[in-house]
Amino acid sequence: MHPPPHVLAAFGATAPPTPLPGGQGHTWLSGTIVLKPAGLPAEHEWTATTLAAIPDTPQLRLARPIPAADGHWTHHGWQANRHLPGHPDPRRVHETLTAGQHLHQALAHLPRPEFLDHRDDPWTHGDHIAFDEQPLPATGPMTELLHQLAAARHPIDLPSQPVHGDLLGNVLFAPGLPPAVIDWPVYHRPADWALAVAVTDAITWHDAPADLHTGHQHRPHWRQLAIRALMYRIATTTGRHRAGLPTTDDTARYQPVVDQVLGS
Repeated sequence: MHPPPHVLAAFGATAPPTPLPGGQGHTWLSGTIVLKPAGLPAEHEWTATTLAAIPDTPQLRLARPIPAADGHWTHHGWQANRHLPGHPDPRRVHETLTAGQHLHQALAHLPRPEFLDHRDDPWTHGDHIAFDEQPLPATGPMTELLHQLAAARHPIDLPSQPVHGDLLGNVLFAPGLPPAVIDWPVYHRPADWALAVAVTDAITWHDAPADLHTGHQHRPHWRQLAIRALMYRIATTTGRHRAGLPTTDDTARYQPVVDQVLGS
């Protein structure tokens, strides 16, 4: 979906928009302005207000939201932010985790966002299943893996806070600049769970060594967080299946990681 002229004008975008990679095919660049559909308006309002108040540091850059001409953070269902130089690199796992930790430190004092009570998408479905807030699906792709993981899940006592639920593909690296965090899907979970998601993604999809998980076992309840990270990613696929969206059965990718985490 191409941003219409009135949306470009509202955010001060004057250059012809060109599509950007990622963003599920809906993200556009006009000069130094990135535009994309806003999704759940209450979520973007919260993230934009939050990001606008967090200063950059020598360790972290953030994609700054741009208000529309009327002062609102969205215009006819679109949002905008400043384009940041850099590219994601899923091989730079440790630097990605460090950037995530710096972001989470800046968010630790914030309460649970109210919009999470109303968000309904496959990723939220996966999150709720991972934390035992929805029942396990009886059918669908990779349900056997979910049941294997759920059998090893037990309660944990860790504080929750707003976290970035998809760090690995959304931290940009550029020469001479701090890492930059973009495209923030908000969850209210233990901060190290977000790191476990990034580690799981690196092993499952980017050929990171399997022992990357064991390098974080000093973190409290790491095995349980890794179980929930795997359940989140796998249950997102069952959520897409439930919603009638295209899905694939990635058991062959996930089974070795599941075995490694459950055996740790």
